[in-house]
Amino acid sequence: MSAIARQRVLLAGVSVRALAESAARAGCDVSAIDAYGDLDLRRIAHTVAAPRGDDGRIDALAVARTSRQIEADLVAYVSNFENAPDAVRAMARGRTLVGNPPAILRRVRDPLALARALSRLGLPTPIVRASAPLPADTTRWLLKPRSSGGGHGIVQWTRGMRIPRTSVVQQRVRGAPGSIVFVADGEHALPLALTRQLAGDTEFGADGFAYCGSILEPNHPVLLAHASELARRVTREFALRGVCGIDFIARDSIPYAIEVNPRPTASMELVERATGCSIWLAHVAGCTRTLAMPPAPARHSEGKAVLYARRSVVLGDTTRWLTDPDVRDIPAPGERVARGSPICTIFARGRTSALCYAALVRRARVRFAEIEGRMHRRSA
Repeated sequence: MSAIARQRVLLAGVSVRALAESAARAGCDVSAIDAYGDLDLRRIAHTVAAPRGDDGRIDALAVARTSRQIEADLVAYVSNFENAPDAVRAMARGRTLVGNPPAILRRVRDPLALARALSRLGLPTPIVRASAPLPADTTRWLLKPRSSGGGHGIVQWTRGMRIPRTSVVQQRVRGAPGSIVFVADGEHALPLALTRQLAGDTEFGADGFAYCGSILEPNHPVLLAHASELARRVTREFALRGVCGIDFIARDSIPYAIEVNPRPTASMELVERATGCSIWLAHVAGCTRTLAMPPAPARHSEGKAVLYARRSVVLGDTTRWLTDPDVRDIPAPGERVARGSPICTIFARGRTSALCYAALVRRARVRFAEIEGRMHRRSA
């Protein structure tokens, strides 16, 4: 594993900073293709701007073509390349892929196939449909992109709404959103953390169902046991490998699986911050079938929140944020951030998840006051 860690690593995704930090900490020479090229990423990796399509979104196949110009021994990906198996194949050609291969991605990221598999395994999961429910159906539904990610594009479905071929409707389950982070070797899964997920929280400038953070949950042993069994059974069904996550809605300590993220997730760095466990080395270990026992669970709650611009802003001197260990994904000075776009990520900790959340809210309010007050502003 140590020999692999010293090799040249290429990372691709919308935001690769967290995995890049872990890989660099493990001694890797990191190159990164992502959408932001933030200041803290530039300090630890050779960065290349991800090509975008006419719609402004990352063009995964164009990223794959760009990646061929970068020398690398290993390649790994984060969100949302799990939805682009052809791009993953192209990036991995002639290199060692640290992550799930395209064939697995196609299966586990098909929401209809996933729902059928979970039901067959007897695991609680919402109903998923590709067509409109019957008129007499009183179930509450969500309209979701088939290639979902970060909660973007999800809306409440109402009678009469068209269901595009690129979308599905999913039964809306009442409960608390969470996730299980684990490392798998294709057959076995070792849980790393249980997290509470933050979505659409206005305290952080988010709305709708947009992901805006995670908090480690150290005090829910029953839910952790059920979520760990969910991870083990899904791992065996889909032969998952590496660090992965499963999003769920928890009802009475029972996780209703929503989707599987077959790659390192946004909440993974909380494990590293709380326990010192290298997520990069765990990812490599899972992909090379050399799993070791996971670290002892954290005794406190560690949390992160993504701050979204509440109005369009032109940032001032953000270089001073680099000295704050609890701020990451730092944009460049003078960068314009449109309303609704991410500004940065903040971290906090607490004895319980509730105290951790309160600390995140306090830190967010201070940061927003700085951004919207002392920095230059533009109306939305």
